[in-house]
Amino acid sequence: MVKKEWLEKGFVSEPIDASLNLQTEIRKLCKEKNAVIMAHYYTEGVIQDVADFVGDSLALAQKAAKTNADIIVMCGVHFMGETNKILCPNKKVLVPDLNATCSLAESCPADEFSKFVAEHPNHTVISYVNTTAATKAVTDVVVTSSNARQIVESFPADTPIIFGPDQNLGGYINSITGRNMLLWNGACHVHEKFSVEKIIELKKAYPQAKVLAHPECKGAVVKLADVVGSTAALLKYAIKNDADVFIVATESGILHEMQKSCPQKKFIPAPPSDSTCACNECNYMRLITLEKLYNTLKYEWPEIIVDKEIADKAIRPIHRMLEISEKLGL
Repeated sequence: MVKKEWLEKGFVSEPIDASLNLQTEIRKLCKEKNAVIMAHYYTEGVIQDVADFVGDSLALAQKAAKTNADIIVMCGVHFMGETNKILCPNKKVLVPDLNATCSLAESCPADEFSKFVAEHPNHTVISYVNTTAATKAVTDVVVTSSNARQIVESFPADTPIIFGPDQNLGGYINSITGRNMLLWNGACHVHEKFSVEKIIELKKAYPQAKVLAHPECKGAVVKLADVVGSTAALLKYAIKNDADVFIVATESGILHEMQKSCPQKKFIPAPPSDSTCACNECNYMRLITLEKLYNTLKYEWPEIIVDKEIADKAIRPIHRMLEISEKLGL
């Protein structure tokens, strides 16, 4: 039974026996319950290490659509759990902490976005996956940072497009495609904070370093980058490139997988403009802890529920994304 205090907190706060090896117990529960753990690259390393699958938003959506598990535990933020539930309506989808929201998704309220869309008729609506289910419901096709450019370019050049919610990603796509998409004014609080001046200082200290940047970063940061791409693309580049040092301008959780894949290389998190922080971390992703993951599996709560009417509308743009991605070999 879900306790009142759990409901109020948004996660299971049941005390855990300190003698338990949580990683071992989590894997036992997964086997007993036919559960699969999916973790985003931005979660803590200990979460990534215990997961069945680690990836970016596109890979997680693709994996969810094909899993045979009865339970999906999404170690990431709330919209990722919603996406999994929409793709797998007959499966139980859990998120270890319902407070793990997303600043980018929150910057695009569905009612305001719907009004914006209505004010610009005859536009194709493309929404970043970092949106709530309700926002996806007023969208024609969803994109991730891995496939946004290719999906935008799959439409005729003269197609009027609304792109939301990330103005930085949309602006970047406009700049490299020559499009003039109408952009919603939203942004990620992590990627907005990188300091151009501090990255330049790091480049002086490490002149041979390659700068990796996510397209959610501001244009000035993107211009400093040797490569711009999704977390998966940046990881792939780091593995294949001969450089020994990389300055990474995205959420610092990706450094865990980068270092595991390339132990001989040095990865430096790009500093934020805030002098009190050494690197940029998503405080929402950091709400997902090993203790909460264990309790979530044990008690099978918190569960993600999506209104059926919204889910029926939101599934269409998600399926369209997956279909276009498969067609383009992404």
